[in-house]
Amino acid sequence: MKKLIVFDLDGTLAESKAAIDQDMALRLAALLTVAKVAVISGGDWPQFQKQVLAHLPKGTKLKNLSILPTCGTKFYQYKTGWKLLYAENFTDAQKQKITASLKEAVETSGYKAAKTWGATIEDRGSQVTYSALGQAAPLDEKKKYDPDFKKRGKIKQSLDKLIPEFAVNLGGATSIDVTKKGIDKKYGMHKLHQVLDIKISEMIFIGDAIFPGGNDYPAKQSGAFSVCTKDADETKKIIEGIIGCLDDGRYKKGF
Repeated sequence: MKKLIVFDLDGTLAESKAAIDQDMALRLAALLTVAKVAVISGGDWPQFQKQVLAHLPKGTKLKNLSILPTCGTKFYQYKTGWKLLYAENFTDAQKQKITASLKEAVETSGYKAAKTWGATIEDRGSQVTYSALGQAAPLDEKKKYDPDFKKRGKIKQSLDKLIPEFAVNLGGATSIDVTKKGIDKKYGMHKLHQVLDIKISEMIFIGDAIFPGGNDYPAKQSGAFSVCTKDADETKKIIEGIIGCLDDGRYKKGF
């Protein structure tokens, strides 16, 4: 019996940087009545508030929800309010080295975008993220940029040589996430095990980037049963199936 359902955010619960829609919000609220749920994503805490938490219906069982921003390098849990349990932050020197390496790798790749919307490199404390088209790029532009991950794959190859002491993973539609070595979604899955006292074998991970180099792949490497989803609409169907398997009469389908 699975006790914890873990989701990626962008490309899994919602489109890149977009809010979950009403149907997804209802499904998540329903799932939280029959299981514990966690969301691990490359975005920082404010992004989770904006994309997920602000859209959950009143009365949602938030005590069953764990939020792990920046690929599991941070962990928030709800008691009477949201509390940060840990943050694996970089030093200033580490941030400077990562930022300089990102700039060099992008320049030499030949894939530097001609037009960007907002900052392309964001310091998220425990993660430095490169967004090829900028943090505020339109979704349509982001979808066209690198659907097969080839552009970012070439940039990652350079980064792996420039900063081998850090973990470099691809995520979202245009992003490259840099974290401390070993501090990634696999680390987050093990933290969920420690904090919630739930075995990895009792977890399901659902994400859209479960492939070598994808930022969901480390979650699969944790040993959790993993499901690769195409998009948020497919995730809704997966959630319905999970609720159907776990429901023992506590929840009546209302979506």
